Amino acid sequence: MKVKRITLFAGHYGSGKTNIALNYARMLKRSGEKVVIADLDIVNPYFRTKDSAAALQAEGIDLVVSDFANSNVDFPAMPKEIYGLVAERGQKIVMDIGGDDRGALALGRYVPDIRAEDDYEMLAVVNAARPLTQTAADAVEVLREIEAACQLPFTGIVNNTNLGQQTTAATVLESVPYANEVAALMGVPVRFTCATAAIARELEGKIENLLPLEIQKLYYQLEK
Repeated sequence: MKVKRITLFAGHYGSGKTNIALNYARMLKRSGEKVVIADLDIVNPYFRTKDSAAALQAEGIDLVVSDFANSNVDFPAMPKEIYGLVAERGQKIVMDIGGDDRGALALGRYVPDIRAEDDYEMLAVVNAARPLTQTAADAVEVLREIEAACQLPFTGIVNNTNLGQQTTAATVLESVPYANEVAALMGVPVRFTCATAAIARELEGKIENLLPLEIQKLYYQLEK
């Protein structure tokens, strides 16, 4: 697919948005793009792009994140740099949006500029193994609430169905009909399916548009 200037990842809590955003940004960087990740997740303090700040810097990927990331401060302020990134229309931007409709509210202030440029992809991350989104109808209900909160429609689906360390190639393969049904109900295509690199190799030729994932280490797993 053609890479848009702004790619946004949103979805239900725990669907895997942050990890996918990191891997997608790395894919863009490897293809020669100048890319920045903007972390708009003000809801979940445990899965944050800031945990990967040092690795991203080493790879030449810029990161814009609230100073309150990974803290216990409940402060919904967004970094002023995000306004410039959206308005200046320069480098590629990957946005990690907070979970559900509450998290999507932080995106609202940038939507007029995003719509005006009209060079964006709003991707819904779905995981059939998560509570509240185990059926396509339930997933669509969550996604419609997100659209209503931020006033930006989804343009594609990302299938990230997994069971953590218990995930197998069969887990991912069996989730394809679910993702296709969500996409059909939303009226958008499935853009890609995610799996760890090892599982993705097992699925080659069985699922189109696979995105192999390197799993992000969290702050308590990093070496001190």
